[in-house]
Amino acid sequence: MAVAALLIACTPRPTQGIRHASPASVGMDPQRLALIDSTVQASIEAGDIPGAVIGVVHHGALVYKKAFGYKALLPEKDTMTVETMFDLASVSKCVGTTLSFMQLIETGKVRLVDPVKYYFPDFQPWEDPETHEKVDVTVQDLLTHSSGIAPYLPNVPAYIEQYGENSPDSLIMWISTQAKRNFRPGTQQLYSCLNFITLQNILQKVTGERLCDYAKKNVFDKLGLQHTTYFNLYGEEPCRPDLADLAELCAPTEQLEDGHILKAEVHDPTARLANAGNSGNAGVFSDVEDLALVSAALLNGGAYNGKRILSPLTVEQMFRVPETNAYEVARALGWDTYYTGPYTSGCIFNPRTVRGHTGYTGTSLIMDLETNTAVIVLAHRVHPKDEGATSRLRSTVASIVASSILY
Repeated sequence: MAVAALLIACTPRPTQGIRHASPASVGMDPQRLALIDSTVQASIEAGDIPGAVIGVVHHGALVYKKAFGYKALLPEKDTMTVETMFDLASVSKCVGTTLSFMQLIETGKVRLVDPVKYYFPDFQPWEDPETHEKVDVTVQDLLTHSSGIAPYLPNVPAYIEQYGENSPDSLIMWISTQAKRNFRPGTQQLYSCLNFITLQNILQKVTGERLCDYAKKNVFDKLGLQHTTYFNLYGEEPCRPDLADLAELCAPTEQLEDGHILKAEVHDPTARLANAGNSGNAGVFSDVEDLALVSAALLNGGAYNGKRILSPLTVEQMFRVPETNAYEVARALGWDTYYTGPYTSGCIFNPRTVRGHTGYTGTSLIMDLETNTAVIVLAHRVHPKDEGATSRLRSTVASIVASSILY
């Protein structure tokens, strides 16, 4: 089995990015941390994933960064490297949409209590089937997946046949008027990609910019991220000029029925076909160094290397579970807690202090606010077919990382 590894002592990129340190120098047991290696290799040998890149951040430093297995199996085998970029899938909801949207909230452009119909007058409320009481969906409901809106387009091919590819205006109108409202907002949770596509459209209406452009300028570039981007499709104006170079760094995902292998094309069909890669629910591609930098900034109150993307109180609010929601919701603003992403954070981190998110393709990012630690798992379990698994890998790696913390 091919294994590529890069020690943290190696020279980082020629830009001011995440600080590198040895595990022992920041209070971690290097021998315990090294158990990650055999765990990832076991997942590869079981056929769960073709390869992976793992990163660990502790006290603001990247202390573990290794690549394992293969970046691609088709059309030919290609060894994984630590520079590989991955389709983050729903981790995009956090890194792209949520961080961008929280900036609108802290600058007073949007309120958590705003009803969505304030921005889109046709946006339908939930209606009680017995009393016919109507309750509006709010921004907070979208961010905490407590809106009750249906999770996905029920039939993407049928939608595309009716509205065509690259039809974002039709998509938000469909969500506004046709997507099912399943329960009274704020009383339950129902994970929904349509929630975050709605947030995307609110952001675009308020700022006058595409999400991909706003996120690049105000989040990615502000932090100095080098390998984080949306890939615009169908002839859309590119969000950055070096997309062709970045595309070569990307790990491919699924081979479609027609034989086409997705690479630098978002795997999620709604994001790819209806939103042309610029989508609130998916579409961000990134690598371990950049995600380590994002994690370090958030664990540091929204800033790193003197570059701030959010204020400390905004970060606190983002990670807080809203008390106005029912207990059953249990989600923070845009982020999973232990109770909504069970076992992703393993068995040792404090369940009350973990925030994170997973991605369908096999990616995950978790942060423990108590120990100032982040665990990044970048894998592409959907390559070459949507048949792999990463649940056990995520949990096991997280437990190893937690158990290696000495201070």
